[in-house]
Amino acid sequence: MSQPGLREVEHEITISAPPAAVYRLIAEVQNWPRIFPPTVHVDHVERGEGTERIRIWATANGEPKSWTSRRTLDPENLTVTFRQEVSAPPIAAMGGTWIVEAVGPEASRVRLLHDYRAVGDDPKSLEWIDEAVDRNSRSELAALKENIELAYATEDLTFSFEDTVQINGSAKDVYDFINEADRWEERLPHVAKVRLDEDVPGLQTLEMDTRAKDGSVHTTKSYRVTFPHQKIAYKQVTLPALMTLHTGYWTFTENESGVAASSQHTVTINTANIARILGPEAQLSCAKEYVHTALSTNSRATLGHAKEYAEARAV
Repeated sequence: MSQPGLREVEHEITISAPPAAVYRLIAEVQNWPRIFPPTVHVDHVERGEGTERIRIWATANGEPKSWTSRRTLDPENLTVTFRQEVSAPPIAAMGGTWIVEAVGPEASRVRLLHDYRAVGDDPKSLEWIDEAVDRNSRSELAALKENIELAYATEDLTFSFEDTVQINGSAKDVYDFINEADRWEERLPHVAKVRLDEDVPGLQTLEMDTRAKDGSVHTTKSYRVTFPHQKIAYKQVTLPALMTLHTGYWTFTENESGVAASSQHTVTINTANIARILGPEAQLSCAKEYVHTALSTNSRATLGHAKEYAEARAV
């Protein structure tokens, strides 16, 4: 019997893939930013035998939120139970279970159960949570289905790369340069306009107009998670036409010569737009090279200016 003020809801979807494969994808949280549209970044806080604590940064109704959850993994019964330790207002408590069930040799039913309550059992807050849970659950399940069913079809479309610059300065100064994106308009020639919001410390919304080599301007929007002075992880949610996914992170690793500053990207190519952007003869390899070059050029330019900034401060 439900407790007063406690809401219990269930969403489900059928996926054309074996249950073990579906379970594995749900259990491996490091892939979530690529699989689930609302998820920006996930970090392991603790890991034990069948249990773990993870911190998740995600959007709810377009607002960035962060919380820590405990998870119990049961690979034999194909279930993952989760419970938020400290929820983000207006959520007072949140938990649930992923349940993977076989509905045929190559098909699975995934049930996603949630139970939650609002701060002060406020009806308006509960309505907000209802909407967020419903939207995110549908989004997560649809993305889970698409990701698994198209895993082989999109394998060639997704790639990762990294650029590193050695800087004779401090990790703090390099981190500050990347963190202070609100100053990029004056500091970076390829940035035409920028807007940075950080209503929650360590969780940023970055909107930016970037100039390409051909003079065209592209507007992007990203959510960023900051870890002073070590790492800034991000996920683009407004993407250029040639990408369906763009996640990445900046890292700042101190060494004997100063700091190794790196920019990592993971990208999935939007094949539907290759001909329109690059011409009717363009192949997937052309699109990959074009995107790789564009992102690397901007990353290296940013790291180059960060190097000048940090080394000038180290004198």
